[in-house]
Amino acid sequence: MQARRKSVQCLSPTGLHTMSYQEWGDPFNPEVLVCVHGLARVSDDFDALAKNLADRYRVICPDVVGRGASGRLRNPMHYQIPQYVSDMVTLLARLDVVKVDWFGTSMGGLIGMGIASLEGSPIRKLILNDVGPALNPVALARIGEYVGQAVAFDRFDEALGYIKSISQPFGVHTDAQWEKLARDVLRQNAAGQWIKHYDLGLGLPFKSVTAEQVTAGEAMLWAAYDAIRSKTLVVRGENSDLLSLETVTEMTKRGPCATLVQISSVGHAPTFVSAEQIAIARDFLLRDD
Repeated sequence: MQARRKSVQCLSPTGLHTMSYQEWGDPFNPEVLVCVHGLARVSDDFDALAKNLADRYRVICPDVVGRGASGRLRNPMHYQIPQYVSDMVTLLARLDVVKVDWFGTSMGGLIGMGIASLEGSPIRKLILNDVGPALNPVALARIGEYVGQAVAFDRFDEALGYIKSISQPFGVHTDAQWEKLARDVLRQNAAGQWIKHYDLGLGLPFKSVTAEQVTAGEAMLWAAYDAIRSKTLVVRGENSDLLSLETVTEMTKRGPCATLVQISSVGHAPTFVSAEQIAIARDFLLRDD
């Protein structure tokens, strides 16, 4: 089974850009699942999950703008959630469906929260993978530190070692799984060096955020979460430094009153490439409620 690579044209304040996405399963299936990756990842992260669910869904996996096969923004300060929400609304219009289910890892979950909070939202079921309305500033600083850094490796094994070092919170993976996780986010430049797949400008919004903006942003996220009416599952890596146990406990009590599943021996964020993790998503998405 292979994905079909497609694209849709989206609008930012500085002009048009292209968002690439992969489509799995029957293109005429009205049951649609949208899977959106984390900050520095790509649509290929969902290959295993999409293959597993393509018997029941038309699975759509976009490369968020600035990443992978998608275009770049002229102004990197627009690499923020409101732009991503706008792009996804354009994608949903292209799909021409009434309802969708949503799986969002980290940033992809925040985008899903933004859409699910809107009146008339098409999201029926929502999976938030290791993300919520309150984000640990220390963890954000950790992520922001490496996102904007340029790296170049002459050998793939050196690049693989780098990806493994910054991705250790993903937990235990086989050598083959680590190689795929690395190849999905690495590209070779004209000199044959292995580099990051994304626009390094992604790191600029992190550098300009003030403490006041963080506080205001968190209040807005909680307001969005409280407005969600979709049936919601929040998945937390037991050792996550981004999503605290206190936050997920609160998420089970307010807004959509999410169901909570914790995955042991994993930090930020579960990759959903193993059969055990995929089963968590499949059970929630396909269960009749």
